[in-house]
Amino acid sequence: MSTTDPRFDGAGPETRWTDLLESGVFAIQTCGACNASQFPPVATCQACGAPEPALVPASGPGTVYATTTVRARDGAYDVSIIELDEGPRIMSRVEGVTAEEVQIGQRVTARVDTGGETLVVVFDRAEERA
Repeated sequence: MSTTDPRFDGAGPETRWTDLLESGVFAIQTCGACNASQFPPVATCQACGAPEPALVPASGPGTVYATTTVRARDGAYDVSIIELDEGPRIMSRVEGVTAEEVQIGQRVTARVDTGGETLVVVFDRAEERA
């Protein structure tokens, strides 16, 4: 007798999210039962426990919630927590400006960075992309 719940068969949410990222789409999860949005993708809704929240494209805009500057040998860079307009927060970095120019409350827009060995979601200042 199998103890696997059939609602969770197949590729997991992280695999599906990575597949979307590889196609250039930054997605978050939205629950069909309670409409809550969440990130990172997991098997159940963090708000109500419903299985398999849907992966939907994120709108892109957000606000710098917190930031710090990492001073490395090859130069300083920021590590920021971005609060997406949909509500979830994501740890990332703001590009196109120095680490010292990243400010709490600053508006930013997400994009998928395809220039490195792995795909990552990064942010640009909103006025930079206008």
